[in-house]
Amino acid sequence: MSDVDAKGARLDLHEGPDGILYIALHGDMSEDMMRAMMAALRRTVEGGREVLVLGDLRRAGVIPALARKMAAEEMRTARLDAAAAVGASFSVRVVVTLVTKGVQLLTGRPYPLEFFDSESEARAWLLAQRDALRGKRRPAV
Repeated sequence: MSDVDAKGARLDLHEGPDGILYIALHGDMSEDMMRAMMAALRRTVEGGREVLVLGDLRRAGVIPALARKMAAEEMRTARLDAAAAVGASFSVRVVVTLVTKGVQLLTGRPYPLEFFDSESEARAWLLAQRDALRGKRRPAV
Protein backbone atom coordinates (compact mmCIF):
# COMPACT_ATOMS: atom_id res chain seq x y z
CA MET A 1 0.00 0.00 0.00
CA SER A 2 1.22 3.49 -0.77
CA ASP A 3 -0.38 6.58 0.72
CA VAL A 4 0.48 9.99 -0.79
CA ASP A 5 -0.54 13.21 0.95
CA ALA A 6 -1.22 16.65 -0.51
CA LYS A 7 2.38 17.78 0.01
CA GLY A 8 3.80 14.88 -1.99
CA ALA A 9 4.97 12.89 1.05
CA ARG A 10 4.48 9.16 0.76
CA LEU A 11 4.17 6.20 3.10
CA ASP A 12 4.82 2.73 1.65
CA LEU A 13 3.53 -0.23 3.66
CA HIS A 14 3.70 -3.93 2.86
CA GLU A 15 4.30 -7.22 4.58
CA GLY A 16 7.14 -9.27 3.19
CA PRO A 17 7.16 -13.05 2.77
CA ASP A 18 9.30 -13.27 5.93
CA GLY A 19 6.47 -11.68 7.97
CA ILE A 20 8.25 -8.36 8.44
CA LEU A 21 6.08 -5.26 8.04
CA TYR A 22 8.04 -2.86 5.83
CA ILE A 23 7.30 0.84 6.30
CA ALA A 24 9.04 3.53 4.25
CA LEU A 25 8.44 7.22 4.89
CA HIS A 26 9.25 9.67 2.10
CA GLY A 27 8.88 13.25 3.34
CA ASP A 28 7.01 14.56 6.36
CA MET A 29 4.74 12.26 8.38
CA SER A 30 1.07 13.24 8.41
CA GLU A 31 -1.63 12.19 10.87
CA ASP A 32 -3.28 10.08 8.14
CA MET A 33 0.01 8.29 7.52
CA MET A 34 0.37 7.59 11.23
CA ARG A 35 -3.19 6.19 11.28
CA ALA A 36 -2.34 3.92 8.34
CA MET A 37 0.77 2.66 10.15
CA MET A 38 -1.15 1.92 13.34
CA ALA A 39 -3.89 0.13 11.37
CA ALA A 40 -1.23 -2.07 9.73
CA LEU A 41 0.15 -2.98 13.17
CA ARG A 42 -3.35 -3.90 14.41
CA ARG A 43 -3.99 -6.09 11.33
CA THR A 44 -0.74 -7.95 11.97
CA VAL A 45 -1.70 -8.61 15.59
CA GLU A 46 -5.20 -9.71 14.55
CA GLY A 47 -3.57 -12.14 12.12
CA GLY A 48 -1.82 -13.81 15.07
CA ARG A 49 1.69 -13.00 13.85
CA GLU A 50 4.67 -11.40 15.52
CA VAL A 51 4.73 -7.65 14.98
CA LEU A 52 8.14 -7.01 13.44
CA VAL A 53 8.63 -3.64 11.76
CA LEU A 54 11.39 -2.52 9.44
CA GLY A 55 11.22 1.26 9.07
CA ASP A 56 13.07 2.74 6.12
CA LEU A 57 13.70 6.29 7.27
CA ARG A 58 16.37 7.28 4.75
CA ARG A 59 14.02 9.79 3.13
CA ALA A 60 11.98 10.68 6.21
CA GLY A 61 11.24 14.29 6.89
CA VAL A 62 9.67 15.88 9.93
CA ILE A 63 7.43 13.97 12.33
CA PRO A 64 5.13 16.74 13.60
CA ALA A 65 3.94 16.94 17.19
CA LEU A 66 0.39 15.77 16.34
CA ALA A 67 1.71 12.65 14.60
CA ARG A 68 4.06 11.94 17.55
CA LYS A 69 1.18 12.36 20.00
CA MET A 70 -1.00 10.04 17.95
CA ALA A 71 1.77 7.43 17.82
CA ALA A 72 2.25 7.58 21.59
CA GLU A 73 -1.49 7.23 22.21
CA GLU A 74 -1.91 4.37 19.73
CA MET A 75 1.15 2.49 20.98
CA ARG A 76 -0.28 2.39 24.50
CA THR A 77 -2.65 -0.35 23.34
CA ALA A 78 -0.79 -1.72 20.31
CA ARG A 79 1.66 -4.60 20.36
CA LEU A 80 5.08 -4.22 18.78
CA ASP A 81 7.47 -7.13 19.22
CA ALA A 82 10.51 -5.48 17.60
CA ALA A 83 11.32 -2.54 15.34
CA ALA A 84 14.40 -1.84 13.26
CA ALA A 85 15.00 1.53 11.66
CA VAL A 86 17.30 2.01 8.68
CA GLY A 87 18.96 5.25 7.68
CA ALA A 88 17.37 7.53 10.26
CA SER A 89 18.88 10.98 10.63
CA PHE A 90 19.99 12.11 14.08
CA SER A 91 16.83 14.17 14.61
CA VAL A 92 14.53 11.31 13.54
CA ARG A 93 16.44 8.91 15.83
CA VAL A 94 15.90 11.28 18.74
CA VAL A 95 12.16 11.63 18.09
CA VAL A 96 11.60 7.90 17.54
CA THR A 97 13.62 7.01 20.65
CA LEU A 98 11.73 9.52 22.80
CA VAL A 99 8.33 8.27 21.64
CA THR A 100 9.38 4.66 22.20
CA LYS A 101 10.78 5.34 25.69
CA GLY A 102 7.64 7.30 26.60
CA VAL A 103 5.40 4.44 25.55
CA GLN A 104 7.56 1.98 27.51
CA LEU A 105 7.19 4.12 30.62
CA LEU A 106 3.42 4.43 30.21
CA THR A 107 2.75 0.79 29.41
CA GLY A 108 5.49 -1.05 31.26
CA ARG A 109 6.02 -3.16 28.11
CA PRO A 110 9.33 -3.35 26.27
CA TYR A 111 9.48 -2.17 22.68
CA PRO A 112 12.81 -3.42 21.31
CA LEU A 113 14.13 -0.81 18.87
CA GLU A 114 17.45 -0.75 17.07
CA PHE A 115 18.89 1.54 14.41
CA PHE A 116 20.87 0.19 11.46
CA ASP A 117 22.78 1.48 8.47
CA SER A 118 21.69 -1.32 6.15
CA GLU A 119 18.42 -3.10 5.47
CA SER A 120 20.12 -6.51 5.50
CA GLU A 121 21.43 -5.94 9.05
CA ALA A 122 18.00 -4.77 10.16
CA ARG A 123 16.25 -7.81 8.66
CA ALA A 124 18.75 -10.21 10.25
CA TRP A 125 18.16 -8.62 13.66
CA LEU A 126 14.37 -8.74 13.25
CA LEU A 127 14.44 -12.40 12.22
CA ALA A 128 16.61 -13.18 15.27
CA GLN A 129 14.04 -11.37 17.44
CA ARG A 130 11.27 -13.43 15.83
CA ASP A 131 13.15 -16.67 16.49
CA ALA A 132 13.69 -15.67 20.13
CA LEU A 133 9.98 -14.86 20.53
CA ARG A 134 8.96 -18.18 19.04
CA GLY A 135 11.41 -19.99 21.31
CA LYS A 136 9.77 -18.40 24.37
CA ARG A 137 6.30 -19.47 23.23
CA ARG A 138 7.13 -23.14 22.72
CA PRO A 139 5.39 -25.34 25.25
CA ALA A 140 7.69 -27.07 27.71
CA VAL A 141 8.10 -30.78 27.05
